[in-house]
Amino acid sequence: MTKKDFIPSSYIVHKTEGKVTYRSPSNIALVKYWGKKENQIPANPSISFTLDSCATTTTLSYRKLKVRGTDFSFDLLFEGKPKPDFKPKIKTFFERTEPYLPFLKDYHFTIETSNTFPHSSGIASSASGMSALALCLMELERELANDMDPSHFANKASFLARLGSGSASRSTEGPIMQWGQHKDTPESSDLFAIKYPYQVHEVFHNFQDTILLVDQGTKQVSSTLGHNLMHNHPYAEQRFDQAHKNLTNLQLVFKEGNLSEFIKIVESEALTLHAMMMTSMPYFILMKPNTLAIINKIWAFREASKTHVCFTLDAGANVHLLYPENEKEKIKQFIKNELVAYCENGQYICDQIGTGAKKL
Repeated sequence: MTKKDFIPSSYIVHKTEGKVTYRSPSNIALVKYWGKKENQIPANPSISFTLDSCATTTTLSYRKLKVRGTDFSFDLLFEGKPKPDFKPKIKTFFERTEPYLPFLKDYHFTIETSNTFPHSSGIASSASGMSALALCLMELERELANDMDPSHFANKASFLARLGSGSASRSTEGPIMQWGQHKDTPESSDLFAIKYPYQVHEVFHNFQDTILLVDQGTKQVSSTLGHNLMHNHPYAEQRFDQAHKNLTNLQLVFKEGNLSEFIKIVESEALTLHAMMMTSMPYFILMKPNTLAIINKIWAFREASKTHVCFTLDAGANVHLLYPENEKEKIKQFIKNELVAYCENGQYICDQIGTGAKKL
């Protein structure tokens, strides 16, 4: 598919007003995307677990204007209150998506959004937030078109979400999403994410993710700036090649349920992501001392307990603890006994793999 496939020809239905609500989850990447080209195209493919409980709920109310606007008309409420500092990001999103949603200046929108997790907790709120908004807009377009093939709806929702936040492309569906062209996945695309198309062993069903909130402050370096630092990075090409190989290797890991190899790939990906940050120019470190303390605790516990708990990291200090459901009780005890002390205010969030966004 190309971008032109997402430009609608015409609309059949006249809608003067309405309201739609979607609940969209965040996701945690196993193979990381770090670095992007123009128009939110990833420099390398990625794959993620869609989460279940960590989600954004967005209600989009729309009212047709008497005269088509010269600019975008919208109000934004975050958890019931105006949030002016979110508005520039929404405006940029509208500017990027207008060629594919030509009705945007025909309406005034009220966007009401809330998260099930603390906004600055290091969970990818841009992924859940932008995918929820994209799905609401797609629901309006489906009304205007009077009919839409479900696969086109899914692909275009992911395509639009990507224009707001790259990782948002992977939050529209679940439980495992892959984004970015990859030679060993013929259906893969840089334009949108797809449901992982290959066999997945039952050990990965209901996989658990406990997010240890090490630092809930604002990151010193934004993800956008970090992505841009990959353009002249001395190790960029090796990193992109590594991501492709890890994605290929995961196919057999998922098929066979090989948790030992899964752990190697996932932890290596997390540390490589942060190695790229530490070796860019300017260089920066997003891990905190407690991040490293938790990692060492995990390694020691895994060796002693013979469990299959592992960690991954996003572009921040917080630690995602990944483990199979059948080891949940033992690992939750480990979290309470040894890891809570390293969390800010003792806070952590228990989640697991989910099935994707839902219309409410």
